[in-house]
Amino acid sequence: MLHSYILSSPVQEHGRLHRYRDIMATSELFFGPFKVTTQVFYKTRLSMAIVNIKPILPGHVLVCPQRVVARIKDMTSEEVVDHALAVQKVSKVIERVYGTTGATIALQDGGSAGQSVPHVHTHIIPRKLDDFPSIDDVYAKLEGSEGNVGEFMEMQRQRKIVEGQKKEMIVESLMRPPRSMEDMEAETRMLAAEMEKGE
Repeated sequence: MLHSYILSSPVQEHGRLHRYRDIMATSELFFGPFKVTTQVFYKTRLSMAIVNIKPILPGHVLVCPQRVVARIKDMTSEEVVDHALAVQKVSKVIERVYGTTGATIALQDGGSAGQSVPHVHTHIIPRKLDDFPSIDDVYAKLEGSEGNVGEFMEMQRQRKIVEGQKKEMIVESLMRPPRSMEDMEAETRMLAAEMEKGE
């Protein structure tokens, strides 16, 4: 039953609906060096929206160009416009789906700005009043280890080395376990169906 739902879940792509199976059959999609094909819930000709392995709040997703490009200054004008329109559309749907009253929309451009994966990506974090003790606490989470997906993925690759070493400091994001691929794919299917409904 779940398998048939996965294969028939709609995914938006460049104004046309495609089934989840069609997205899976397309060429592989990457977020920096990481394959994210199964986490894409919305696609345009140049952009894609993916669920987040380590969301700061429920519904925290990323919008990025399909082309792996590290900095916004390296994107074409067409990619920038497409990216902005995708952020606008996805944020409207995310707010509706998660019942929020606002969203933190952030783009960290370059490592010195806190970008953890060398691929332009805009964070869409649905927000409600009092979701953090202070409204701006989200930025500390985003800039800190909780928002550092690239670091987390690298840590997974080096797990054997890290396990053998004693650490004096426990990184905050390690206390929040990453979601399973199954959880992320389930959210991908749900959001793809919501994107079909529109804003």
